[in-house]
Formats: sequence, structure tokens, C-alpha cells
Amino acid sequence: MMTEVVQKQTSAEVRQPKQPDKQSRIYATGRRKDAIARVWIKPGSGKVTVNNRDWKTYFARPTLRMIIDQPLSITERSGQYDILCTVVGGGLSGQAGALRFGISRALADYEPKLRPVLKSNGFLTRDSRVVERKKYGRRKARRRFQFSKR
Repeated sequence: MMTEVVQKQTSAEVRQPKQPDKQSRIYATGRRKDAIARVWIKPGSGKVTVNNRDWKTYFARPTLRMIIDQPLSITERSGQYDILCTVVGGGLSGQAGALRFGISRALADYEPKLRPVLKSNGFLTRDSRVVERKKYGRRKARRRFQFSKR
């Protein structure tokens, strides 16, 4: 009998690259806390639309804009892709994090050579931290009611 040598494939070899749709768009999903972002990117002039509004009006704080722009600036692709996204759930901070994750995934699928740069900067890792649930007999998740000696 011959024994076959089975080679383990890394996740990069197993993962099939996504093909653009008829409108040359790539779709990706990003999640953070309770927020879910659906992201479509296509080559263009750099227009970013969030829930049918301009992203600068939707995300008014400069820190949130910086978070969203990070994957594009790290890969030096600012102004090269049009981004259309819908974001639901959570607050603005969670939505910005979900959007960053979705944009990073879409960029990695559109240009596979960008994947190592995005991965080394931590943009392709899902931040799994979520709010802890409230327990009964407590005021919040861990906070107890105030103790009264008398």
C-alpha cells in the first residue's frame, strides 16, 4: 500500500478570490460591536457614500473619519475607489469600525497583493469585543446595587 502525503493548505491558498460583479464592484461585510456594514467598492474618483449620504456629513467627528480612511491611506489607494456602504446597528464608533473592516476586506478581495499590508496593520481581524449582558440582581453587567449598612 502506498501512503499518501497530505499537505495542509494555508488559509490564503484555500480562499478563493472574489470576482467583481457586472458593475465591476466587490462586496464585503464588516462587523464591530452591534454594527454591521455592507460595503461595495469599485474603481472611481474616491467618492464615499454611507446610507445614501456623504460620509463626511454622516461621520462628523474627525476621529471617525480617520478610522474609516485608514485602510485606504495605508495602502495608498485614497481617491482610487468609489465606496458605497450601508451601515445598521450600534453607535457611530462601532459603525466606523465596521466600515473600516468592510473596506479592508473589500480591498483585499479586489487586490490580493494588498492583503499582507492590511493584515499586518490589523485591519483584517474582527474585533470580537461586545457589550456584556446585564445579569439579574445587578444594576449593570457587573455593578452591584449600593450596600447599606443601616
